[in-house]
Amino acid sequence: MSETVTTTLNDVDIGSVVSLVEKVQQEPDVAATKWNAEVKWKGGFRSEAQIRDFVTARSDEPDQLGGTNTGPNPVEQVLGALGNCLAVGYAANATVAGITISDLTINVEGDLDLHTFLGLTEGHAGFGNISVKVKLDSDASPEALQALHDKVISTSPVGHTLNRAVPVDIQLT
Repeated sequence: MSETVTTTLNDVDIGSVVSLVEKVQQEPDVAATKWNAEVKWKGGFRSEAQIRDFVTARSDEPDQLGGTNTGPNPVEQVLGALGNCLAVGYAANATVAGITISDLTINVEGDLDLHTFLGLTEGHAGFGNISVKVKLDSDASPEALQALHDKVISTSPVGHTLNRAVPVDIQLT
């Protein structure tokens, strides 16, 4: 077993990541994880997601969609989840590559046609397109930043989830 290294580059404890990689290499079944959230309706279009032991994440629709605008709506949360996942990917992979990130901003935008959601037509109710713009400030070479970007895109769990059909089983119990 190799020595665990702790680094503060980009505020990432890469030793924890290295330890996890080693554990998965030794025991591949450890990689099969399950994540969950419990969502409780709070009236109107408001709900709250309880995830692990964190403060609940609020959800609501904006005023123009009949909500009370007390939190981001579910499609905004999807965009935020993608951006957050990419940020983790940049931080982790930059640290492994020895790249210092001075600043990172990820703008995520999605096009959504409300016709199906509002019951006005049959069809796809989800995003028709999602675009992401990454502003990454670093003193690394353009080639190193492109390699970092390619690595992040190729390993993003949320990015992969959104880029392919995922079976979703929704049951009324």
